[in-house]
Amino acid sequence: MSAGLARHRDPAAVRAVAGDIARESATLVKIMEVCGSHSHCIARYGLRSLLPPAIELVPGPGCPVCVAPQGDINLAIDLALLPGVILASFGDLIRVPGSELSLAQARAEGADVRVVVSPMGALELAQAEPDSEVVFVGIGFETTAPGVAATVRAAHAEGLPNFSVLVAHKTMPAPMAALVADGQAGVNAFICPGHVSTIIGSRAYDFLANEHGVPCVIAGFEPLDVMLAIRAIVRQWERMARGDGAAEVEIEYSRAVRREGNRQARAIMDEVFEPAGSTWRGLGTIPASGLRLRPAYANYDAESRFGIARRDAPPHPACHCGDVLRGLMVPRGCPVFGKACTPDTPLGPCMVSSEGACAAEWLYRP
Repeated sequence: MSAGLARHRDPAAVRAVAGDIARESATLVKIMEVCGSHSHCIARYGLRSLLPPAIELVPGPGCPVCVAPQGDINLAIDLALLPGVILASFGDLIRVPGSELSLAQARAEGADVRVVVSPMGALELAQAEPDSEVVFVGIGFETTAPGVAATVRAAHAEGLPNFSVLVAHKTMPAPMAALVADGQAGVNAFICPGHVSTIIGSRAYDFLANEHGVPCVIAGFEPLDVMLAIRAIVRQWERMARGDGAAEVEIEYSRAVRREGNRQARAIMDEVFEPAGSTWRGLGTIPASGLRLRPAYANYDAESRFGIARRDAPPHPACHCGDVLRGLMVPRGCPVFGKACTPDTPLGPCMVSSEGACAAEWLYRP
């Protein structure tokens, strides 16, 4: 273990920051950890148990597979079942239940579903198998969208005729603003996603602090990172309660995040994609919270190419993933958590995605 990693996992350092939080928190504050990787860190290291009663920590819509609506999952499965189609996907989508079956079950029934570790892997499949149509499922936030954009641009430059993308990308921070505007969850502050923020930079969250008065801190993914972010939020919140400070956007994850983000990644994403409205599981349709291919690259859009009607459908009636994603419920508060809904029998994506909050609670349960 490197010295830097050891420092960020040092139990004594984490407990010291927890002591600061306990001493300094006097006002109730509900903090949402937006990113699924933060949810896993919090569950793995038992960080909620270190927090005083004034601090409520809830998961949010930071798992891209989890927030994909049922229509996106169904469409991916329907494409996989088409003759002559190879559907390429990241692994954590494979077991997410659609309305009738999952991609794993479709593969068991004969569909050609393959797991790739990058979108370029799907492009290589298309090059190697010219008699098949290769469809890559583009699910992810700004973290993965630049890589998909680079792949589409490479396919376009090559004139590759048998490659397309099911574009299901979503973008931050529009859903965070929607949660604040909705108000039902009562979220007062955000631990902002670290991976996304390496691309979009901290400036993207300024309006949340300036216009909505919501403290935001971008955190890394080790226990000390998360606790430092919570302490920074508490200090902002208490200053605001005293009337001697305003909400800010702070960068705890300074070893990876800059104010301006990654200009090169944003540039290639903006070249290939344009903003679009998008439907989020649990949150509904949010303007400018998704992406679609620009006209110059529109022939790589799988939905248009195959002309399959999208089968939107409600989630399983007992599934509360939508409430978890909105900050209305923690995973253990779901009545089917660990009972009807387990990793072996998932009712929704939060139990099987590698970034799902329910999967984290199950994996690290005492």
